[in-house]
Amino acid sequence: MSELTHDRLTRDVTLWQRKKGHRFSSDDTVTAWVAMQVAPNAQRVADLGCGIGSVLLHLAWSMPTAQLVGIEAQQMSFDLVQRNIQDNGLQARVHAFHGDLRDGTAIAQLGGNFDLVTGTPPYFPPSTALDAMDEQRAYARIEYRGGVEAYIATGVTLLGPDAPLVLCGDSDAEHRVLAAATAHGMHLHVRTIVLPRAGEPPLFTVWVLRRAAATLATQTLCLRDAAGERTDDAKRLREFSGFGYG
Repeated sequence: MSELTHDRLTRDVTLWQRKKGHRFSSDDTVTAWVAMQVAPNAQRVADLGCGIGSVLLHLAWSMPTAQLVGIEAQQMSFDLVQRNIQDNGLQARVHAFHGDLRDGTAIAQLGGNFDLVTGTPPYFPPSTALDAMDEQRAYARIEYRGGVEAYIATGVTLLGPDAPLVLCGDSDAEHRVLAAATAHGMHLHVRTIVLPRAGEPPLFTVWVLRRAAATLATQTLCLRDAAGERTDDAKRLREFSGFGYG
């Protein structure tokens, strides 16, 4: 494994991550933030494709009484999430399983009837893969093991009756999210669009799906203003992670 850095995910949680590999980013923080908005009292949480533990461990910190499980297929990421759970002393409440989220046998290890299920599927189809891309980064970005459709198909099998499925992905994939949701009896409740900078196209979107029908609510977060300065939205996300406004 290449050189690692040891970085702060929240005020009290740190992550080991590869310097030139897959690293946590704003999509992980926003996914956790939206999840806390829609299921603040969740006691059983599952994270699909948990990677190095960015969303999983942020939610463990945000939900100090919850039990959480994650599943990750990529070996380097799984090794790191195991280390990150251990190093943060969370092994009593957080467990990661090595396996493909499309594999029913692997998913059965997680249990079911979760109060909240989250996932950050890869954004890009295999045709966009670059041969020179780092393997760990490639599996986090390219749909080698399925995209939003796979996450929805598996997520719906894990949800409790009224529980939300929170997914983060490429904003242009919303038509795929809607088609997969319809196919599995789910409805889109909340759409959170994230702009990297005022006036620029969306960076990503976080969707909240539930079984019950509802009027769709849309919210937009902008991380930088036109001058490149951190916005109130960005400051709110830092505060959510336990950091000050600096």
